[in-house]
Amino acid sequence: MTAGPPRFTTLGCRLNAYETEAMRALTETAGLGNTHVINTCAVTAEAVRKARQEIRKLRRDDPDARIVVTGCAAQTEPETFRDMAEVDHVIGNTEKMQPETWAGLAGDFIGETEKVMVDDIMSVTETAGHLIDGFGTRSRAYVQVQNGCDHRCTFCIIPYGRGNSRSVPAGVVVDQIRRLVDRGYNEVVLTGVDLTSWGADLPAQPKLGDLVMRILKLVPDLPRLRISSIDSIEVDEALMQAIATEPRLMPHLHLSLQAGDNLILKRMKRRHSREDAISFTEAARRLRPDMTFGADIIAGFPTETEAMFENSLKLAEECNLTWLHVFPYSPRPGTPAAKMPQVHGKAIKERAARLREAGDRQVARHLAAQVGRTHRVLLESPNMGRTEQFTEVGFLTPQPEGQIVTAAIAGVEGGQLRA
Repeated sequence: MTAGPPRFTTLGCRLNAYETEAMRALTETAGLGNTHVINTCAVTAEAVRKARQEIRKLRRDDPDARIVVTGCAAQTEPETFRDMAEVDHVIGNTEKMQPETWAGLAGDFIGETEKVMVDDIMSVTETAGHLIDGFGTRSRAYVQVQNGCDHRCTFCIIPYGRGNSRSVPAGVVVDQIRRLVDRGYNEVVLTGVDLTSWGADLPAQPKLGDLVMRILKLVPDLPRLRISSIDSIEVDEALMQAIATEPRLMPHLHLSLQAGDNLILKRMKRRHSREDAISFTEAARRLRPDMTFGADIIAGFPTETEAMFENSLKLAEECNLTWLHVFPYSPRPGTPAAKMPQVHGKAIKERAARLREAGDRQVARHLAAQVGRTHRVLLESPNMGRTEQFTEVGFLTPQPEGQIVTAAIAGVEGGQLRA
């Protein structure tokens, strides 16, 4: 198969997008051609439905191409994709990062390679050697420092797609970030499935804060370091110190909160309470007054009453959350929550809408408060960049892409600051 390089479709998280770039390099090295690779997500039943829909569309549009399905949905329910007539191969999350997998497919002209290549992800104890030198825009690079999760939240299938937590050693991360800075990147984002568990499997069991402080010390030319979604209950003292003392650590944290009611949090098997969440955001903002927060919130978790939902709704203001990522609950087969008494679908949809409305109000409040202020903005394109708090800024006059400019905020338009 030689007709053009493989085409990729990425569904789901930043980590999937990162791994797609690694697979792109592996498939090109293997000489794989005339192939579509779909990197799937399993976070909700809707994500799996979208993957199946995308596969059928790809087959209709390109009937002669080979279709390879990988990612978390392929790992957790390989039989779903095995049984689709449109699919040629199903590859697990471990196998997709192995050069020999793609080399085998590149040589498979007569169907010699087995259709399903998915091993036990729980037996994987190390991160795969697939680190790439970042991906993203010309301004911002994403670096994977951790994979997998040791926790077993009752709604979540992801540990069964990603395996247990594995960390990339600090020295490897630092070397990679140095290369990115040498290539001109002005911002690096640390990514992982459960980022605050970084280091638990390494010698001396360092913490995420230790990694952050080490990066900032050993890569002094890095202008901006950002960390992606974290579990606030796992935040360590070194990370709090970095928040307080390191202006190059960006004042924006995305929190995995999921709910604002203590009984629902317990039924989710989360390890924090609503009081913990409020306490953390207050403490972080005392250390860094310009800190903004995003958060994941699930609407309509099983057994959630209207009063319980109201506690989640109130959390947006009590934690002063600026960016809400709302998930309408959908049961995932194989998870404990799927066996709990379910909330009616109409109520879930209505509660999700109310959460999004609350999020819109929080964003509007944040944007209005920025008018008249001056921000350092990293340009993602000539006419759009982001502040240190990750707020979009639009420019009428083109700016140098990839650079950091100082901009006075003149107003708000279309959910965006205007400079």
